Amino acid sequence: MAYDDGNVFAKILRGEIPCARVAENGHALAFNDINPQAPVHVLVIPKGRYVSSDDFYTTAPAGEIAAFSALVAQVARDAGIDATGYRLIANHGAEGGQEVPHFHMHVMGGRPLGPMLSRKTGP
Repeated sequence: MAYDDGNVFAKILRGEIPCARVAENGHALAFNDINPQAPVHVLVIPKGRYVSSDDFYTTAPAGEIAAFSALVAQVARDAGIDATGYRLIANHGAEGGQEVPHFHMHVMGGRPLGPMLSRKTGP
């Protein structure tokens, strides 16, 4: 899948759409989710043009991956959820529930989040 420069996160990075900025470094931006599913729900996005987690982790330079990971950890610490626990979610592709075709990580916490997936019968 080719990168779409018209996606909402690309527009946020260009300053065309505002966001509630939480943290930033040279390679990544963190901002509050507009539809939070937990008391802390922050999105962390790389500033580069990466469609998915696979695209990011296979093509981004090591320094960019390290900076992204460091910002994810900083967000959890700054929100005070590192001591109690939190969930990191990166959806990949249609069946994984990815809605925006720009790699992003959800950092969620601030309450017990329950089981990861609901149980369903059948494969």
